[in-house]
Amino acid sequence: MSKITTSQTIGPFSHEAWQWGVDASTPDRLETSVPTITIAGVIHDGAGVPINDAQIEAWIPGAAVAESAHPVPGFRRVPSGADGDFRVRVSVPPDATPGEPVMYVTVFARGLLKHQFTAVFLEDAPGLAQSAILSQVPEGRRDTLIARKTGEGQYRWDIWMQSDRETVFFDYA
Repeated sequence: MSKITTSQTIGPFSHEAWQWGVDASTPDRLETSVPTITIAGVIHDGAGVPINDAQIEAWIPGAAVAESAHPVPGFRRVPSGADGDFRVRVSVPPDATPGEPVMYVTVFARGLLKHQFTAVFLEDAPGLAQSAILSQVPEGRRDTLIARKTGEGQYRWDIWMQSDRETVFFDYA
């Protein structure tokens, strides 16, 4: 008899089962009273191959008030595209706490027995050097959590599930 576990691989049909979450967090329908930015990237496996069936789930600190008209304020779920690409539109409240992530991310992908937790910081965010979370990450690995500015309101952040470029993932107790 097998035991019940807290996690299971998501299988090949997550894009169908979780479509409600994608629909509820579609950026085109996002109404917000604060400025927004877009964080785009690609999710890679350990060999550098793009993962085309991942789900990226994001929680945006402090966005609940600014997104009160949104079906699930401060929440995004986006599937990766055919080339492993993803794009998340993020509300950035002016009173965001310096040094805090712009979003907390959970990654679901084929082959993962347990989803992975990470966080994203903007390279030009105030208080980055004093971040309590980043200070717990070895200096040489912090850049895996930093989204780089590519244009006005546009940032690039790639996720690497394994390899020497692996994104820092957190365990929460």
